[in-house]
Order: sequence, then C-alpha cells, then structure tokens
Amino acid sequence: MKNKKTSKSDINKLKLLVSYWIEHNKEHIQDNQAWLNKIEKMGLKEVAVQLRKFIELSKEANKHIELANKKLGQDHLSELKETSGKSPRVKSGRGKVKYKSESINFNQIGIIRTPYKDNAPYQPVHEDEGTFCIELNPQYVDGLDKLSKFYYIYVIYYIHRIKKKLSMTISTPWTDGTRVGVFSSRSPVRPNPIGISIVHIKKIKDNKIFTSGLDVFDETPLLDIKPYVKDLDSKSDANYGWISDINGYEHLLLHIKGIPHNH
Repeated sequence: MKNKKTSKSDINKLKLLVSYWIEHNKEHIQDNQAWLNKIEKMGLKEVAVQLRKFIELSKEANKHIELANKKLGQDHLSELKETSGKSPRVKSGRGKVKYKSESINFNQIGIIRTPYKDNAPYQPVHEDEGTFCIELNPQYVDGLDKLSKFYYIYVIYYIHRIKKKLSMTISTPWTDGTRVGVFSSRSPVRPNPIGISIVHIKKIKDNKIFTSGLDVFDETPLLDIKPYVKDLDSKSDANYGWISDINGYEHLLLHIKGIPHNH
C-alpha cells in the first residue's frame, strides 16, 4: 500500500514537472523567435540559419514532451469524463443540495488579427513586432465614437483554441510546480474561457483599431472593448499576491511581463 501511494505521488509530481517543461520551453521558443526576426533584419544570415535550426529542434523536442504529458494524463480520462458536465450546486431553503445551471449567450462583435498562428506570448508585449488589429463587425462601428481620445483599452475576447481540461487547481508556468486555485491565476483554462488584455491604441481607421502587441492567436473572436481610464483602472497599492512568496520571483515577473532574458 505504501509503495502504491508513493508511486501515485511521484506520478503527480512528474505531471507537474512535465507541464512546467512544456510551458517554459514555449516561452523560450517565443523569445528565440523574436531574436531571430531581429537578427534577420540585421543581415546576419548565417547566424539566422543556425538559430532557425535551433528553434525548429526546440519545437520538435517540445512535441515529444507534450506526447509524454498526454500519455501521463490518459489514466485520468475516465475520471474527467465522469466529473465533466456537472452543474454548480446550490443549497435550497431546506438545506438540501440542488444542481443549477444557466446558459448565457454572447455575440461575437468582431475578430482580432495578430501574427500568431501557433504560439502567442502569455502577456501583451508593448513593443511586439508585427501588425495587431481589432476588426469590428460593421454594425458596431458607431460604438467607436470618441474611443481614440483614450490611450489604452481593455480587449475582451473568447479564448477559442483551449484544448486543456479544466481544473480548479493548476500548476502555473515557471513556478517549479507551485499549485494555486484557477481564480488565483491568469491561466487561460477557466470555467468560462474569456480573456482580457490591456493594449495601446495606435490608430483607428473605419472599423479597425490598430494596437500595440496582443497576446492572442490570429482570428480570436472579439467580445467587447472598454476604455482604460487613469486612476479608475490603476491601483497604486496593488501587490503580487502569492507570486512574491516564490523564491526568485523576480525571474517569474520577467516571464509575466514578456521581457526577454537568458534563463
């Protein structure tokens, strides 16, 4: 019995570690790709050739880690099927537990265009290269009146390419296996896959808003736009929460902020 418990514990630790490897490698691949673009513009062709090969090998290596992660998760598929689809429980007036669910529908009001087809950063990178544009459906164009007066906006969107199973506790990237509640994280795998990003408005032309870097895949469905208002949306006493409890959390902040680094 003791050996089985130890084995299960080791497997759980391995799952956390493998997930960490995958997400950490993806971040470094993105950093390398950004440097490749700069190197090509510098005209360093031979350097670019070698770096491009390294990036392709890194992507191939990550595919094998993802396959290993998939194999690790297969023993829990039946458990996930049994628990998926359950509605939230609420207590009735008599103290009994009942299931209650409500369907809420949203209308897509446009589409977000970015250079990202397969990999996207985890946070918006202000000086990111490429064209980032929000295209509204024609019937919503009048809603852009006076939006150009603001410097920044909230972009609210549907995270449409999520494939991971939902869990109420997650292992966050770059934290060496630290587990927190999903609501204590910025994970895209949420009960309702709705994302929000703050970006700078570069210009507005017709139904298009050109912005600074967005952290979403190309053709992400747009749900809403709201202005970012000084003082109302900036809290001077905000903190880093549980992130500051991690040893060397300054390294984690580099990833969160999308700042390129060497480790």
